[in-house]
Amino acid sequence: MHQPLRALRASGSMIVGKSLFAKTGLLSIRGIPVGFLLIAFSGALPVAAAAPPPKSTPTAIEREAMALYQASEFNRVIDLLQQVPAGQEPGREVIRYGLLSQLKLGKPEEAWKLYPKLVTANHPDETALLRDIARGFILSRVRDPQEHIRIAAYTALAEMGEGETLPLLEDGLLDSSALVRARAAEAIGRAGLAERSAALKRALRDEAPGVRIAAINALSDAKVAGITDQLTEIARVDEGPESIFAFAGLYKLGRTDVLIDIFSAVTLPDPEVRMAALGVLGRLRRPTSLSILSQAVYDPHPAVRAFAAGSLGEFGSVEGIAPLTHALGDENPRVRAIALSSLGRLGVADTRSVIQPLLRDADEHVRISAVEALLRLGDASAVLNAADLARHPDPSVRGDVAHALAVATAPNALPILELLLRDQQPLPRLMAARALGKSPLKSLVPALKIGLQDSDAAVRITSAGSLIHVLSRKEKARSR
Repeated sequence: MHQPLRALRASGSMIVGKSLFAKTGLLSIRGIPVGFLLIAFSGALPVAAAAPPPKSTPTAIEREAMALYQASEFNRVIDLLQQVPAGQEPGREVIRYGLLSQLKLGKPEEAWKLYPKLVTANHPDETALLRDIARGFILSRVRDPQEHIRIAAYTALAEMGEGETLPLLEDGLLDSSALVRARAAEAIGRAGLAERSAALKRALRDEAPGVRIAAINALSDAKVAGITDQLTEIARVDEGPESIFAFAGLYKLGRTDVLIDIFSAVTLPDPEVRMAALGVLGRLRRPTSLSILSQAVYDPHPAVRAFAAGSLGEFGSVEGIAPLTHALGDENPRVRAIALSSLGRLGVADTRSVIQPLLRDADEHVRISAVEALLRLGDASAVLNAADLARHPDPSVRGDVAHALAVATAPNALPILELLLRDQQPLPRLMAARALGKSPLKSLVPALKIGLQDSDAAVRITSAGSLIHVLSRKEKARSR
């Protein structure tokens, strides 16, 4: 396989519509990562812990805990909490200071153990504190020795999109893993920090093609000035997918003349270049591209046909229904699955009649895509099909079910996601945690709090990221 596209696939940069590859939740669904800058850190990673509210008549031990906390004597606060005699209640404010001290020391798991003692059945969740704990689960893992844990952490940071995380994200651009660098780069773009990050421009020279492509996407999406010459050079020198993204970047920066170069790439012999061109055209959504995308579902290479189907969903025009309906009969199950997802994204209720027969497809992943498409179209009965597939012996199938249920609006989808969150295998649990963060359903916080107790660090990180999403949505809804 062409080396640039291997990196491109590894970074998740070319997945359009439903993921064409393994949906572990650690890869990008749209766009590509970006960034690079050395920020030195020492000691524990910072956590923006909320200061505890003052109490009118604090006890002696509460006054001591408060004084120690304010003096940054966090270990002594924890010692004070642990010295309380067995059977004696230390008081809620002492527990609070102990919890906040654990966060300051970069120990969110220990802080989480104290949270149920602070927020008992008689007290509602403290949203600010719960968010700080969730952030701690993510921030404390950005330098974990295991690559997949760091990827999970930077994936969560990317989806959080918080401006104050820029130093951490730029630090991630120095990681030994190209996947981590790519995720850190994507996060800079998602957070709207591309223009502020000088490291992002330097990422255009990263040794990994996937990271360079991520930098191109993030910088050009933000229309950052001063990169035109670099993009022109990449487009001129590189003969693979990287050149296609450089042309796309130039187009976003105002060079409309390069659109013809992207159109021409769809007919080149290299299928990987054709895939890159189709993905770019789907995102650019130029009216003149629709006929090219429609024709590409007839390409001799199945991966190219799959990209064409995904790009039609990304394009979002009802004129894509006809070629997508043709793709439902493709001999390759991946093409059928992507075509189903794209039809669901188009949101045309009349397409249910061509989607429903694929609930009986021989391939389980195609059946799941049919479930997802029907759920997107408001067909709540598809949840019953999801419940049946959630009992499949293959954990990748169960994980795909969780992914599909992220779009469900029927309340009976929540028990299935909660069941998958308790799956014996980590993949379905991780996908369920991720789906809960995207779900429009209500009462998601209790399930995600369970996810924070998972035995797998990646699941805990993903649950924390989803919890932040859910809490933010609740706050926005209350402020309206």
